Amino acid sequence: MRWLFWAPLVAASLHIFEEFVYPGRFSEWYARYKPGIRKSVTWRFLVIINVLLLILCYNVSALGPSKTGVAAWLGVMAMLAANGVWHLKGVVKTRSYSPGVLTGSLLYLPLMVYGYTFFLLLKQVSILTALIAFAIGASYQLWSNIFHRFRARATTP
Repeated sequence: MRWLFWAPLVAASLHIFEEFVYPGRFSEWYARYKPGIRKSVTWRFLVIINVLLLILCYNVSALGPSKTGVAAWLGVMAMLAANGVWHLKGVVKTRSYSPGVLTGSLLYLPLMVYGYTFFLLLKQVSILTALIAFAIGASYQLWSNIFHRFRARATTP
């Protein structure tokens, strides 16, 4: 079971690799997908947010199978899965490949479903905790979009 706590870090690392190394070019695709927030999506921002993501995923693995660790795992995986859905939505809207869509849909989404099922069936987390973790994690895309719109407006002359 210990591997499950390392899975978000591995999946996020592979996702970042897909977005920025191979095939890469995520920032260019993102600017086409959301041209209204182009000014908010800088390399500096992308580096900072992805380093913070990796630190968060590492912390989940360090917490391990404690009550806090399970709740954190659920929240982080809901956040990652929401990002996978965001990539899928972007592919549909742009009708083009989104760097990150493969790992988002083939790793993030199934891993979240597996983990939620695993932890709930083994009663390592309550349904209420799982729902709260899901709501908090999945809300990332909402507040991220709001933040980018605010940031883009603030940088517009």
